[in-house]
Amino acid sequence: MSDSLTYADSGVDIDKANKLVDRIKDIAKTTPRAGVMGEIGGFGGLFSLNLSNISNPVLVSSTDGVGTKLKIAFMMDKHDTIGIDLVAMCVNDIIVQGAKPLFFLDYLAMGVLNNDVAEKIISGIAKGCTQAGCALIGGETAEMPGMYQNGEYDLSGFSVGIVDNDKIIDGSYIRNNHKLIGLASNGVHSNGFSLVRKVFFDKCKYSVDTKSEELGTTLGEELLKPTFIYVPTIISLIRDLPIHGLVHITGGGIDENIIRVIPESCKAIIHKDAWEVPPVFKLLQKEGGVPDAEMQRTFNNGIGMVMVVPEASAQEVMDRLSAMDKNAYLIGEIETRENNEPQTQWV
Repeated sequence: MSDSLTYADSGVDIDKANKLVDRIKDIAKTTPRAGVMGEIGGFGGLFSLNLSNISNPVLVSSTDGVGTKLKIAFMMDKHDTIGIDLVAMCVNDIIVQGAKPLFFLDYLAMGVLNNDVAEKIISGIAKGCTQAGCALIGGETAEMPGMYQNGEYDLSGFSVGIVDNDKIIDGSYIRNNHKLIGLASNGVHSNGFSLVRKVFFDKCKYSVDTKSEELGTTLGEELLKPTFIYVPTIISLIRDLPIHGLVHITGGGIDENIIRVIPESCKAIIHKDAWEVPPVFKLLQKEGGVPDAEMQRTFNNGIGMVMVVPEASAQEVMDRLSAMDKNAYLIGEIETRENNEPQTQWV
C-alpha cells in the first residue's frame, strides 16, 4: 500500500482551477478596452498606454475590498453582485482625482474552490468593469484549505487609472462660497457592515429573508444592492465643467472624507435636511439606537459622492446631472474656517 500523497489529497485541485481560468477568459473578453494586450492566463496582465492626448501622464492606483458585506452574500448564497461592489470601491477612489480607470485585477481566495460561485463573482467584477469603462486584465484565484469556512471566501481588487498632471483634481482650487453637490447612493454601499450585522442580525435577530414595510423588500436584497459606480457621470462632468473637489463617501461618512480634499483654511457646512435619508438608514438607526453622530461618521446616509464646485457653476452642474437622470442635491457650501474650528459643521 502506497503512502504517497498528491496536492489534491491536501485539498487543492489544480485541474479544477485550470478549468476556471478557461471560464474567466471568456468573462474577461466582455470588458474590452483599447490598450489591452494578450488575455487572462499569463503571469502578468499587459496594457499598452496611448499617451497621444496626454502631455504629462500620471498613473493613479487604488486597492480595496468589500469588507463584511461578503457575509450578506454568504447568508443569501447570492454572489453575482458583490464583484460590482469590489470594482466600485476601487474605481470611485480613482475618479475623484480626475483619473479615468484603465484596468482592474482581482484576488479571490476560497477554502475549497467552487467554480460556479467563482464564475458568478467574476462575472460581477466584469459587469463593474464595463460600467467603469475599464478592462479586467488579470487576477488570482487561490484555493486555501483550512483558511475559510465552507461556503466563504475573501475578495479584493486593484485598479489603475490615468490623468494629465494639470487636470488632477486635488481640492487646491476650493475657496469660500463653493457649493457642495451630493450624488445619491444606492443604499449602504460597502462600508459599516460590521455595525449593520450587529444591529439587524445580532440585536434584532432578523434574517436576510425578513421583509420590511419600510424597505419594500427583504433585508438581504436591500443590503446587497451594489455600490454605485460614479465614473461615467464624473467623466461627463469634468470634461467641460469646473469640478474642484470630489469626495467618495466611504467609511467615515461625509465628515471624515470631505476633510481629505478641502484646504485647512476652509470648512464644509452640511445641510442635514437637504436630502431624504433612505429608509435602510432610518431603520438601522431606530433598531440600533445609533446616535446621529455615529450614523454620520459610519455610513453614507444616502450620499455616495460629493462634488465641490464654484458657486457660479453649481446650477449648471445640477442641470447636467438632471439631464443624465441622476439624483443630486445641493447639500451645503464651503466657508472660511476661523480659529481652528472643526472642518465640518452640520446645520
